[in-house]
Amino acid sequence: MTTVRAILTDIEGTTSAIAFVKETLFPFAEAALDGFLDAHEGDPKVAALLAEVPGPDRRGTLRRWMAEDVKATPLKSLQGLIWRAGFEDGRLKGHLWPDVAPCLRAWAAAGITLAVYSSGSVEAQRLLFRHSVAGDLEGLFGGFFDTRIGAKREAASYAAIARELALPPASILFLSDVAEELDAASGAGLATCQLVRTADGTLPCGRHAEATDFPAVAQRFALPHAPG
Repeated sequence: MTTVRAILTDIEGTTSAIAFVKETLFPFAEAALDGFLDAHEGDPKVAALLAEVPGPDRRGTLRRWMAEDVKATPLKSLQGLIWRAGFEDGRLKGHLWPDVAPCLRAWAAAGITLAVYSSGSVEAQRLLFRHSVAGDLEGLFGGFFDTRIGAKREAASYAAIARELALPPASILFLSDVAEELDAASGAGLATCQLVRTADGTLPCGRHAEATDFPAVAQRFALPHAPG
């Protein structure tokens, strides 16, 4: 087994409950969309994102994308900006499964590079870990990647992340609950492990190593365990 030098992790269904994203974050962004755009659509960053939304009724397109959970980069980026206000004023706290933070801290302390790859924007990723229920964990990570580097079900995206991390693909372990993402990562030469969390209803695909939580990942790949 190749020594794991970096761990690349998904968020939804992996570090955090699917319900948190679908039942807390998404409704929060939807309810705040019009007010946010009314206040900020003239800001250069927001205007640039809106310019990427097709059609004359951009707000309608954004709401349709929200309803259909389309992984469109401008939508994800706008959601991240909306969530920032909620995290910074305390209305939102980033959910993490209780087993996640101790393992992340142990792995970082052991010199393993940690990185995130999620369809949610880099802005949203940073906010979730900076304002998590386990405290500020943002500093543990050496990289944050979203769909601007490529789609999560395409092997080229994982090859690009390996180049960004300046590590051989085989030394990077990708954690996700989604089999097709793991397939793509494996296709790029990364080691893979499927998180099969009962509370999220994840079903094992049978094509990748499996773990019920992060301590099980540590045991499976001979990684440091959290104290206690």
